[in-house]
Amino acid sequence: ENELGVQAPVGFWDPAGLTADGSVENFNRRRQTELKHGRIAMLATMGYITPEITGKFPGYLSYSGKIAFADVPNGLAAFSKVPSGGWYQIATYMAFCEISQD
Repeated sequence: ENELGVQAPVGFWDPAGLTADGSVENFNRRRQTELKHGRIAMLATMGYITPEITGKFPGYLSYSGKIAFADVPNGLAAFSKVPSGGWYQIATYMAFCEISQD
């Protein structure tokens, strides 16, 4: 009941019972994970909005595939345009971020 974010009239709100075990370590890990995922969501939103407002990088995303940055649409349509090497780089960076978490 003394955690940051507890407010009247609701108090400590945990409808799924995720803190029922009383583990402080699990609670802190879940809080840290929630903050990280919230920040990723905010960056993803900016990554979607920014190219529409400011434009896209000049040049090529893939020289071998002759894919320019301007040819890649925003949103879900971009999934089919990014080469497999690009997806490998994205997945590798995501794994690095997860592993290097303090």
